[in-house]
Amino acid sequence: MSALKLRLLNTRVDGFTADFERLLDRAHAIDPKIETTVRDIVADVRARGDAAVVEYTRRFDRREVASVAELEVSRARLREVSRAVTKEQYEALANAAERIRAYHERQRTDSWTYTEPDGTLLGQQVTALERVGLYVPGGKAAYPSSVLMNAIPAKVAEVPELVMVVPAPEGTLSEMVLAAAYLGGVDRVFTIGGAQAIAALAYGTQTVPQVDKIVGPGNVYVATAKRLVYGVVDIDMIAGPSEIVVLCDGRTDPEWIAMDLFSQAEHDEDAQSILISLDEAFTLKVLAAIEKLLPGMERREIIRASLESRGALITAGSLDEALQLVNRIAPEHLELSVENAAETAKRVRHAGAIFLGRYTAEAVGDYCAGPNHVLPTSGTARFSSPLGVYDFQKRTSLIQCSADGASVLGKTASVLARGEGLTAHARSAEYRIKK
Repeated sequence: MSALKLRLLNTRVDGFTADFERLLDRAHAIDPKIETTVRDIVADVRARGDAAVVEYTRRFDRREVASVAELEVSRARLREVSRAVTKEQYEALANAAERIRAYHERQRTDSWTYTEPDGTLLGQQVTALERVGLYVPGGKAAYPSSVLMNAIPAKVAEVPELVMVVPAPEGTLSEMVLAAAYLGGVDRVFTIGGAQAIAALAYGTQTVPQVDKIVGPGNVYVATAKRLVYGVVDIDMIAGPSEIVVLCDGRTDPEWIAMDLFSQAEHDEDAQSILISLDEAFTLKVLAAIEKLLPGMERREIIRASLESRGALITAGSLDEALQLVNRIAPEHLELSVENAAETAKRVRHAGAIFLGRYTAEAVGDYCAGPNHVLPTSGTARFSSPLGVYDFQKRTSLIQCSADGASVLGKTASVLARGEGLTAHARSAEYRIKK
C-alpha cells in the first residue's frame, strides 16, 4: 500500500490560514443533469401518481410489479420480521430504541397560556404534525439506526401517522430496517426509493398518502428532490458529507483517536475527519497509528480517499487557538478528548453534537447513546440543531382579548395601522375601542 498523503497543518506555520480555509471549502455544485432528471421525475409523479412510481421502480430497482399496493409492507409483516432477526440484533435495536425514546421524551413541549390583568389571554398551542414521511436508504446499505433516530422523535411528538419509504433493489430489503420500523412505531412502509419516493410523499398518489414533512438521509437524487419539494412540504435538512473533529490534548491513546477519525472517513470519500492536537509530537503519533491501522480496515480504500481529499491533522499552539478553529469549522461531530471536557464544551459555540472525554466515542452517538444522530453538516451547526421532537411539532399563537383589552390594544393598533396606510386594519380595531 502506498504512503498515505494526509495534510499536516500547524497554526504557527506561515500560510496556515489559507491552507485551513481550503480544507473547509465545502462548495458542492449541483450537477445540472441530475437536477433536470430529478425535476422531471418529480413532475411525472405529481402528474401520474401510482403509474409513474411503478414505472420508476421497475426501471431503477429492477422489480416487476403491477401496482404500488404490491410495494407496501404491512404492520403484520413488520412484526413478523422483528421476530425473525437474531436475538442479539433485536435486543440491540430494542435497547437503542429505549434510550432514544427516553432522551427525546425530555424534549416534549407543552402548550401554554397566560392572562393579563385586564383579562386578555395570550399563549401558544403546540400540536404534532399530522403525517410525516421518512426516507431510509436501501439496497446494499442498511441503516436501522436512521429509522430509530427519525421515527422515535416523531412518535414522541405524537405524530398520528408515520410513512416510511425504503428502496428494495431487485427485492433486496434489510430485515433489521424492517424490525427497526416496527420498534420505532412506523405506521406504513412502502418499498420505493429515489426521487420518485420523495415526490410521492410530497404530492401524494392514489396509494401513497401526502405528508406534511419529509425526513431522513439519501443520495444526491434524494437530496435534490427534497430541495425541490420544500415549500410543498417541510424537510429536515439537506445533509452534506459526514464530519468529525477530534480535539485532543495529547493524553489519549493515539490508536483510539485514529479509529475515531476512521469512523467518519469510512462513510464515503467526501466525509471529513480532522484532528486538532495541542502537541505536535502527539500529532505524529496519531499519524503513525493511522498508517498502522489503515491496512487492516475493511473499508480502507474509502477511508484513504476521504483522509487524503478532505482530512487533516492540525497542531494548534494553545487551547484557545484550537477552540477558535473548532468554532470556525462548526463540525457535525466534535470529540473533546481532553481533561475537563465539560468546561471546555462551554466554550464551543458551534457543533452538532459534542462527545465529552476520552471514553466517549462518536460511534456510540450514531447508534445508542440517546441523542439524535441527525445533525447539521457543512458548517450549518452555526444556525441549525439536531433533529428532535420539536421538528415534528408546530406552534400556533393564541390571542383572546377581553373587552377592556380590546379597547386598549385597539388604540395602539389603530395608530400603527394608520401609519402604514392600512385603514381597514385601523377601523377593525377601532370598532372595539370603548367610547
